[in-house]
Amino acid sequence: MISSETISDYLARLASRQPTPGGGAAAALHAAQGAALVAMVGRYTTGGKYEQHAATVQRIIQAADDLIGEALRLADADERAFQGVIDAYKLDAGTDELKTARAAAIRDALVQAAQTPAQLIEVAGAVVGLATELFDVANPNVISDVAAAADAARAAATTARVNIDINVVAIKDPEARTLLAHQTDGLEDKVVLAADSLAARVRERILS
Repeated sequence: MISSETISDYLARLASRQPTPGGGAAAALHAAQGAALVAMVGRYTTGGKYEQHAATVQRIIQAADDLIGEALRLADADERAFQGVIDAYKLDAGTDELKTARAAAIRDALVQAAQTPAQLIEVAGAVVGLATELFDVANPNVISDVAAAADAARAAATTARVNIDINVVAIKDPEARTLLAHQTDGLEDKVVLAADSLAARVRERILS
């Protein structure tokens, strides 16, 4: 699984002609890297000079570390969920009864596969939130990494959105499709806006 393999092994699998890992896993790793960058900036924002912000920074570091773990969990979950979709499509449809069962299994697998990227967008939003909170007190020597964290989280959110969309449009059941669309429409908008705003603020500070 992604959380326990080397970067080289993961990239080799990503580049290969196999269905998993794919864009969903890549999105999760974007989020994990964003969270790791927040944690790194936090750890450079410690010591006497930053003592008055110590409690806030320590909370941000801990939260960012937790988000790394959550993002990696979602990377593995995405791989499992997509395999579930593949397995559902392979089910026998030789009779009307089996065909109905297969259609239901595919629908359920697609709905389940959309849940992981939806959760990932929430993680991406949390990463941007922590980065934004850290911005005002961050060590200026690593302030560019705040923007890098925001951009990584943005990539996670927009990539996750595409993965939700492809699952939604594949669902044939109109009721299930509509419900899932309503549950997920616009999830990434706030993340994208917040990430863009934070990255712009970082650049403005660097160039001022």
